[in-house]
Amino acid sequence: MNFKKITGLLGAGVLALSLAACGNGENEAGGKGNKELVVGASNVPHAVILEEAKPLLKKEGIDLKIVKFQDYVLPNKALESKELDANYFQHIPYLESQMKENGYKFENAGGIHIEPIGVYSQKYKSLDDLPKGATIIMSSSVADHGRMLSLLQQEGLIKIAEGVDPTTATIKDIAENPKNLKFKADVEAGLLPKVYQNKEGDAVLINTNYAIDAGLNPMKDAIALEGKESPYVNIIAVREGDKDKKEIKALVKVLHSKEIQDFIIEKYEGAVVPVSE
Repeated sequence: MNFKKITGLLGAGVLALSLAACGNGENEAGGKGNKELVVGASNVPHAVILEEAKPLLKKEGIDLKIVKFQDYVLPNKALESKELDANYFQHIPYLESQMKENGYKFENAGGIHIEPIGVYSQKYKSLDDLPKGATIIMSSSVADHGRMLSLLQQEGLIKIAEGVDPTTATIKDIAENPKNLKFKADVEAGLLPKVYQNKEGDAVLINTNYAIDAGLNPMKDAIALEGKESPYVNIIAVREGDKDKKEIKALVKVLHSKEIQDFIIEKYEGAVVPVSE
């Protein structure tokens, strides 16, 4: 579906996004001579942060249009097809895996924040309480498996085989599993909060953006949370050759500004950590 057509429908007050994107008329009317910049984003925290950046970008002569997505696949497809100027939803390992898998010609225009991934459980208050043979549910996104397994290794539950890069580790790379944990890794990332709410499995690893969107507070509800030193920085991704465009550089500059970084810190209280590189 063509996003330009979608924009026209939104302008008429009609909501029709079969791409699982839900641009809901959040754009302000463009100023005379302003350049429109179309950025795809996950609902939370990405679209929320972009919304806060709108007035700052308007001062730079840029009208920001935000197109919201509910999954991790369509934003890159829309970027490749030039329906978006940039997207803001993914970390670097995921971007690299998608470029390799799909042949996308993208580049990283700048890191904006880290979302520490968390372990959630309706049954146990700590990872130490997990029984032998407990079932751990995680995303079907293989690009996230190394990150999730690294967290479990950090917490002493498993050990990844020596010589394996933790960022690319998979379940088959688990060398030690003293509690004989069972892993279920066939759930789409956006459905993990529902799996948790349904009390499925013994523990669920949930990406922070989906956790927050579902009303969870990672700082309070997670029984284990990834450290701030995580290498999984969420970035502004653009097509190859676009990162030096004036509008893209202005977007990254605004997102690195003190105003936006302070907003992230105050709003998310550590569940989302700003970066400026």
